[in-house]
Amino acid sequence: MARYTGPSCRLCRREGEKLYLKGDRCYSDKCAMNKRATAPGQHGTGRKKLSNYGVQLREKQKVKRYYGLLENQFRNIYETAEKMTGITGENFLRLLELRLDNVVYRMGLASSRKEARQLVTHGHFTLNGRKADIPSMTLKVGDAIEVREKSLTSQKFKDVMEKAVTTPNWIESDLEKLEGKIIAKPSREDIDLPVEEHLIIELYSR
Repeated sequence: MARYTGPSCRLCRREGEKLYLKGDRCYSDKCAMNKRATAPGQHGTGRKKLSNYGVQLREKQKVKRYYGLLENQFRNIYETAEKMTGITGENFLRLLELRLDNVVYRMGLASSRKEARQLVTHGHFTLNGRKADIPSMTLKVGDAIEVREKSLTSQKFKDVMEKAVTTPNWIESDLEKLEGKIIAKPSREDIDLPVEEHLIIELYSR
């Protein structure tokens, strides 16, 4: 499957804010946004005032990059959200949050969504007792995620067990056992990303 393989820090600089794509590095002095917060490229220092379309486009790009998705994946999730009952924008964010790779990240089993996606594709997790290696799987209330038995001895997960992580209210996580469970659907208040989802809905509704 196609994926972005370029430098992650370039994406943060393009959006003009930290997207926390590289885990712990984003919280350190090594973060590129601390050193050079201008947009990449020859004309990056001269930011222009954006049109309404430009504002909507940048919001879409920002959220795509938060979750590490490409355009087709992102639009498919929007189209699914549009067919659901309720508020399209909230449905949209809820579907993004319930992706397996994001849930692994939210549980504290990975330092970034990018790392979570890699761990999932390498087969380190089970979903309801069965191997799960598709990052885009949409989870539901009651689903249980565990680190596979053969992966428990990995140094990566030994380090995770020693960390203190705050998980959102809709996830029950036990890092000592390296397992967690979806106990509720994420509400809009549970999604702490600085996102104005209505701008994305307006863009796709054109």
